[in-house]
Amino acid sequence: MFEGFTLETVELPDATLRVRHGGSGPPVLLLHGHPRTHATWWRVAPLLASSHTVVCPDLRGFGRSSKPQDTPDHAGSSKRAKAADCVALMRRLGFERFAIVGHDRGSYVAFRAAMDHPGSITRLAVLDGVPIVEALERCDARFARLWWHWFFFGQPDKPERAILADPDAWYGGSPEAMGAEAYEDFRAAIHDPATVHAMMEDYRAGLGIDRAHDEADRRAGRTVACPTLVLWSLRDDLETLYGDVLSVWRPWAPHLRGRGLDCGHHMAEELPGDLARELLAFLG
Repeated sequence: MFEGFTLETVELPDATLRVRHGGSGPPVLLLHGHPRTHATWWRVAPLLASSHTVVCPDLRGFGRSSKPQDTPDHAGSSKRAKAADCVALMRRLGFERFAIVGHDRGSYVAFRAAMDHPGSITRLAVLDGVPIVEALERCDARFARLWWHWFFFGQPDKPERAILADPDAWYGGSPEAMGAEAYEDFRAAIHDPATVHAMMEDYRAGLGIDRAHDEADRRAGRTVACPTLVLWSLRDDLETLYGDVLSVWRPWAPHLRGRGLDCGHHMAEELPGDLARELLAFLG
């Protein structure tokens, strides 16, 4: 897994991240979603590394990266805090400007990085996501039926107890689909109470402080300054929920392109070749 990549632990001002990086050329940062770790990219990262320097961290709170301190506003788990980690990490590795790709919960961190640090982000790719405020404002019975977990995970204590009673049954996954090493890395994460709690805190932040940050940007008229690619899984829920996914993004990203891919939600694991080709064409 990740042949030729370096695995290390990087201490930053506000977090310590487990990071895998390799390749050469223009830098691109890949951010995983829930409940994965950076290992979800193991089939995609080598395909990008022939022409790019590829950096894959465990996000703050996930995998083997450090866990933020709990506070009433969940600020340590906010996408703003995690976006700041990303900029600090890339600077530590020698990159002042870089492209960023985020899947699922990682897409919210990537979006926040582009909004908060426009001078650092050269290109933004969002995989299976829309801005958090858009998702919550458009919430209806379909959203509640399909994405009920957003609101369950936002409750105190109970989701951790439910998940940790049987993490394998809750999250599924298999070594056949994910790859044996990636699956074991994923299982270690979902069986760790501290990681499960931090993953729930990510959702709690989403329902409060992250939404407030999106709302403040919209009131101020701020948009993504860099070229933006949005890809979504045709066998997942975004088209069911929103129809034209790009129409949700146009007010936020003036330089926008994108399309659906014929796969399920975990596109880096299910369709790595097609995903890598889309990303390479976008990254240039």
